Amino acid sequence: MWEFIKRLFRIGKAEANSALDKLERPITQTKQGIRDLKKDLDDSLKSLAEVKATAIRSKREANNHKESAEDYKKKAKALLQMGADGRKDEAEANRLAMEAMSRREEMLKLHKVASDNQIKFEGLVTKMEGKIRALKSQIAKWENELKTLEARLKVSKATGKLNKQLANIDSGGTLAMLEKMKEKVEEQEALSEAYGDMADESKSVDQEIDAALSEASYSGSSALDDLKKEMGLIKEEEKIEIKETVEETIKIEVDKTDSTDGDA
Repeated sequence: MWEFIKRLFRIGKAEANSALDKLERPITQTKQGIRDLKKDLDDSLKSLAEVKATAIRSKREANNHKESAEDYKKKAKALLQMGADGRKDEAEANRLAMEAMSRREEMLKLHKVASDNQIKFEGLVTKMEGKIRALKSQIAKWENELKTLEARLKVSKATGKLNKQLANIDSGGTLAMLEKMKEKVEEQEALSEAYGDMADESKSVDQEIDAALSEASYSGSSALDDLKKEMGLIKEEEKIEIKETVEETIKIEVDKTDSTDGDA
């Protein structure tokens, strides 16, 4: 029976070790995965910051180019007005106004490029922020999974240690010694009980013999002697002699009984 139990413990120990290995591998892989994801997250945050900075610069450039274009337009108007008012030579005013408008066109082109870049980079920022949120969610999920696996690993290690202790519980033959001692104690208890029964049986026979002899010897004579004494018909000396005679008779009867038992 104990060998079967030990075998079960050995099987449980092997299964626990196998389960432990199966748990440790995912834990190691999960930790590495989390480290990789966090590194990706750091890189993504840096890239996001750079793209955001580019989008901000593009927006600022677009605004600056737009303001410059508006400024060149105002200057061209002012030059034309000066030529019309005679404050400046009309031909020269027209030439300068044309140059201002030409610069305005350049600023408008730069404004369009910067605006396009702004839209493009802001779109990238939105996409990257979505990916970063997903990455953070994945990291949180894996970290929770890691906590669960580590808790299971602790339980598995404790179970494995317990199974190992139980599997080695009889390594020194302690159980075998206890079983032998138990058998010896049970044998001794049974033997003592047998002797007790024999002693009780022998004692009961002696008691029956003594009771039978006493009843036969005393039942009639004792009552009769008491009555004679009460009536004054028997003296104390005679009573003593009768008692001694009765005791002698009892002794003879007992000796006969013992002799008969011995022959048997």
